[in-house]
Amino acid sequence: MESRFSTFALGARHGIPIALGYFAVAFSLGITAAVVGLSPAQGFISGILNHASAGEYAEFTAIAEQTSYFATALIILITNARYLLMSCALSQKFAPGASLFHRILVGFGITDEIFAIAVMREGALSPLYVYGAMAVAIPAWAAGTAVGILMGNILPRAIVSALSVALYGMFIAIIFPPAKKNKFLLLLIVLSFGLSFALAELPVFAGLSESLRIIILTVLIAGVAAAVRPVDDTEAGV
Repeated sequence: MESRFSTFALGARHGIPIALGYFAVAFSLGITAAVVGLSPAQGFISGILNHASAGEYAEFTAIAEQTSYFATALIILITNARYLLMSCALSQKFAPGASLFHRILVGFGITDEIFAIAVMREGALSPLYVYGAMAVAIPAWAAGTAVGILMGNILPRAIVSALSVALYGMFIAIIFPPAKKNKFLLLLIVLSFGLSFALAELPVFAGLSESLRIIILTVLIAGVAAAVRPVDDTEAGV
């Protein structure tokens, strides 16, 4: 039986590759945050509290448009909604005696990659394992955002503009490999691009902010996709 320290250390060791990837991705987000006007300290705090690429991008978009606090909270809630489901699924792997405090704290630190390594653990899941992964991965995410902002403030504007394209490349790298295997997902991606362009360019939608467009499209497309093609437990891998 693993000791408490060895369980934590194992989670930290498994979190190192995640941390390295997070730093690189968050660096690109930091470049975007620098353009918005955030300081490295603000970017670090943002990374500690909001450790999701789509969520942080939506957050920085809302900040750039000086969106209200309520609308900013709403857009982050919607873009990060999948973590609510992951947290509920992961809580089923805890031993029955796991406290509510541990369940909430683990839920706060859930990301796609931390969920993946945690859900694959055999037997009852110890919160200490997740804490170990969080202790390495989340600071790396926050540090990557802060360093990206710092470099964005130092580098020439032309280089910053070029580096900002890396964020879109990252999103393309995430969405297209699974789309090759799933034609319905590919259709949703193309539909998302088309509707996003329509809401941005058509005069009738000219009054909508980018933050509001993200909220509308996320809820609309995700809702229609869930109704038309629900994913069962075997497809989701739960």
